[in-house]
Amino acid sequence: MPLLSTRKQEKKVKVTFANGLLFVEKEDGKQQAFPLEWFPKLLNATDEERADWSQTDKGIRFNQLDTEVSL
Repeated sequence: MPLLSTRKQEKKVKVTFANGLLFVEKEDGKQQAFPLEWFPKLLNATDEERADWSQTDKGIRFNQLDTEVSL
């Protein structure tokens, strides 16, 4: 009998910040850029707050800032 799993494979992305932009690079190499002006909490965040993120089904969640960026 085959085993079935409802667990989705975790997708991995790379998150970086530069020149007032948030860059999100997906596994396939495609990159999206978002102006930090769209996310005031990220704009004024510390490096530690920006580094505390997790990937969700809909995008990236910055845990300490209670902010989500949809992809």
